[in-house]
This record gives sequence, structure tokens and C-alpha cells, in this order.
Amino acid sequence: MEIVARVAFVYVFLAVALRVIGKRELSSLSPFELVTLMLIPEIVSQALVREASLANALAGVATLLVLVFLTSLLTHLVPTASKVIDGSPTVLVANGRILEKACNRERIQPEEIFSEMHRSGLERLSQVRWAILEADGDLTIIPEQGHGLPVSRARDRDAGV
Repeated sequence: MEIVARVAFVYVFLAVALRVIGKRELSSLSPFELVTLMLIPEIVSQALVREASLANALAGVATLLVLVFLTSLLTHLVPTASKVIDGSPTVLVANGRILEKACNRERIQPEEIFSEMHRSGLERLSQVRWAILEADGDLTIIPEQGHGLPVSRARDRDAGV
């Protein structure tokens, strides 16, 4: 019965802690934040089966969540920190031409670009003005003038926004 109580306590603690750090941090986690949050089970697991103190585990998780929140705050307030922590967008296609060095650096295959082009209704590379790998990992396709909406605006339209 003690394990059930420990699990319930950790559940309530995490529910409150995740609610406190905010929806923005949970809705769009950067790779860094995701990896950091994946540490939570490692920190808590031994405390759930009484091999470690529950208080120590919760202090560790609280510290981790505070660090995630502070990192998010820092990237919001300091643009330079945002570029270092979150990265910056990378242009993969410019005026219908694939930029091979950029694709190689980001480990993006041309097939991924073509797949996004087709989703946005474009058939030929010549129809693409820009293909940008955003800092969050999304690939945005901006068509040449007169070839439709950029993918992000097309998604908003499809979602009824």
C-alpha cells in the first residue's frame, strides 16, 4: 500500500509542478527541454520502490523543472541566449535550388523537402522560393509568387484559423 501512496503523491506533485511551469513550456518543447524532462522518471523511479528518499526525488524533480522554467525565461528575455539554446532557422532551398551544405549540416534529405512541398500543393522545386528548417524542427515551404500559401498559413487555413 505504501507504493500506491508514493505513486499517487508523485503523480499529484508532477501534475501541480507541470501546471505551474506553464502551458507554453509543455506545448512546444525544444529538444533540450524534452530530454531534460525525460530525466524525471530516472530521478523518481528509485524513490517509488523505497530505494531512495521520496523527498530527495521530489527535490530533484523540482530542481529540474525550475531549470526548465528558467531556461525558457532566459530564452524569452535574451535573444542571444535563444539562438544558443534553441538554435536558429536554416534556409534549405532558395529560389528553387537546394542548398546542399545547409541540408548536409542539418542532416535533411531532399526527400523530406519534396514531401513537405507536396503537402503544400507544390510539384516542382522551381515553385519553391524558400524552404526553411525552423528552430523547432518544422519545415516551412514558402512558394514563389502566385503558387499558393506558405505551409504555415495553409495549415492555419485548414485548421479553420
